[in-house]
Amino acid sequence: MRIFAIGRNYAEHISELNNERPDEPVIFTKPDTALIRKNAPFYYPTISKDIHYEVELVLRICKEGKAIEEKFAHKYYDSIGIGIDFTARDLQQKAKEKGLPWDIAKGFNGSAPVSDTFHPVSNFKDLHNINFKLEVDGVVKQEGNTSHMLFNFDYIVSYLSNFFTLKTGDLIFTGTPKGVGPVALGNRLSAYIENEKLLEFEVK
Repeated sequence: MRIFAIGRNYAEHISELNNERPDEPVIFTKPDTALIRKNAPFYYPTISKDIHYEVELVLRICKEGKAIEEKFAHKYYDSIGIGIDFTARDLQQKAKEKGLPWDIAKGFNGSAPVSDTFHPVSNFKDLHNINFKLEVDGVVKQEGNTSHMLFNFDYIVSYLSNFFTLKTGDLIFTGTPKGVGPVALGNRLSAYIENEKLLEFEVK
C-alpha cells in the first residue's frame, strides 16, 4: 500500500500560502509509516516546531492500473474517506527556499491519520459536490467542497497512473482547502464528510 498526495488543488489554499497555481497536479508521496488508523493519537514530533493540519478527502484504489484514460478512471477507485496531511511547515519552507525536495516535511512518522470508515462511491450523489470539514477543539477551521478542486478525482487517478502503477489498497490524498494552521499539544481534531464525523484524535 502506498500513499499518494496532491498539493495545491484548491485555489484559495494556494493563495493563502502564496504559491503558484499549477498547470498539472503537484504530486508527493508518504511512506506507510506515516499512516495512523483507529483514531490513535498523533504524537507531536521533535523534528519540527510548526506542524500544520491539512484536511483532505482520500480515495482508495480498488484495482491495479497504469496509463488509465480519464474516462475509465472511475473504475479504479471504489470508496472515499478522510485524512489529515500533517506538514512540518518549517522544514518545508527551509527546503523550498533551497529548491530541495520536501519529503521529510510531509512524510515523517504519523503524518497521515486516515479514517477507518471509507464510504462507497455509490453513496455519493455527485462526486463534484462533496462537503468536508475539520474541527479543532470543536471549532471549524477548514471547510471544503469538491466543486472547488482544480483537478477532479478522475483526472488525478488518470494523471498519477501515467507515472505509477496504481495498486489495490493505495490511498490518494486529493488536496486541502483554505484554513490550514498549526496544531498544539492537547488539540483534538475531528474530520467530517458532509455532517458525519469519520475521524477524531488527540495531539499528544
